[in-house]
Amino acid sequence: MNTVQIQSEVPMKAIRVEKVVLNIGVGKAGEPHEKARKVLQELTGQKPAARAARESIRDFGVHEGEPIGVIVTLRKAKAIEVLKRILAARDNKVKTRSFDNNGNFSFGVKEHIEVPGIRYNPDIGIFGFDVSVVLGRPGRRVSSRKRARSKVGLSHRITKEEAITFAQKHLGIEVVE
Repeated sequence: MNTVQIQSEVPMKAIRVEKVVLNIGVGKAGEPHEKARKVLQELTGQKPAARAARESIRDFGVHEGEPIGVIVTLRKAKAIEVLKRILAARDNKVKTRSFDNNGNFSFGVKEHIEVPGIRYNPDIGIFGFDVSVVLGRPGRRVSSRKRARSKVGLSHRITKEEAITFAQKHLGIEVVE
């Protein structure tokens, strides 16, 4: 398997990166939305999907169904590769409060040009983006599949401490307060 995972005595306890999600919320359609799409495509090499507004907000000039954000989901080796590049932009530091109790963590990057290998393009400008990393163990899918859905036991779920340990050992992240 091409993903980073903790080797355990019990193979079903091995932790791995399930997916990495990059998100840019622009807040309006049109040219800024297209520029954000180009930024994510340059960062990941994948075609981003548009996210539409759920409701109309008259004060902000947003209408329901209008595209106001872009998102990319990465899996397997590509997810690890892009995640390591993005973490380099943050000096491999993530705050403790970025980790949730389900073994996931999220952080933001203020300017996309901080990521190594990305150059400033005056036609596009500068965008910040959010990164969410979902960690999982083999067998977690039984809780989210359509057919024969089942629960995952407490001992099989990833705790905050296990997620922090995984991130430190296998992704080279320094967890700060």
